Amino acid sequence: MTLNRRTFLSTAAVAGSITILPFASRAGGHLPNEFKSSQGTVLVHPVHHASIVMETPVGTLYIDPVGAAEDYADFPAADLILITHEHGDHYNADVLAALKGENTQMITNPAVFDMLSEEMKVNTSVLSNGDTASLTGLQVDAIPAHNTTEGRENFHPKGRDNGYVLSMDDFRVYISGDTEDLPEMRALENIDVAFVCMNLPFTMTAEAAADAVREFKPTYVYPYHYRGRDGGTQDPAAFAEMVGDAATVKMGDWYKPGELG
Repeated sequence: MTLNRRTFLSTAAVAGSITILPFASRAGGHLPNEFKSSQGTVLVHPVHHASIVMETPVGTLYIDPVGAAEDYADFPAADLILITHEHGDHYNADVLAALKGENTQMITNPAVFDMLSEEMKVNTSVLSNGDTASLTGLQVDAIPAHNTTEGRENFHPKGRDNGYVLSMDDFRVYISGDTEDLPEMRALENIDVAFVCMNLPFTMTAEAAADAVREFKPTYVYPYHYRGRDGGTQDPAAFAEMVGDAATVKMGDWYKPGELG
């Protein structure tokens, strides 16, 4: 099913695909990756590089799950999987096949959707830049994610890839995907938790990322996707210093010791 702007997903076709999670075992509000919303607790699990699992009051969300299926064995099964684009550190067909259950919904950009098997297209919907999907308790807005620096446009061409804004009532999450500092990022409002990429040559510098964050001022921000190539790894501590008091910077355990270039 292709979703156009403000189109609603049919919940009848996939009954129970978005579920309310029990949070009693993790309640308390003291975990470093735990956030409170008006609907309940949101737990953020940094998995690796660009892969994130979020346990929320509207279900468990997997964002760009790659690596190995075993990396997700300790998390609740995915109710919704979001894929930003086709690169191997964001999309892996074998991992998706292992993680996507019968009732798991998935949202991708058009390029990834075209790469999926017919079986994987079941309960999968397409969002292009500017499109919106509404699920039970969750709104997903796809926003641009692309390169702007001359000579790098081929990494993430304009119009192909998605960033996502996830709205759960009054709690809003921004997933940058792979992008440079764009006007659409700077124009974001009322973001509670943001995940902002930074690495070279593929995305942007820590300086550019911090400058954008100082403008849209999320409550919390995770630097992620910061391992680069040929010296392009960005320093999350330097990013935090440059962000200053514009947002509270959260440090996820994205990489194993010695894994940064």
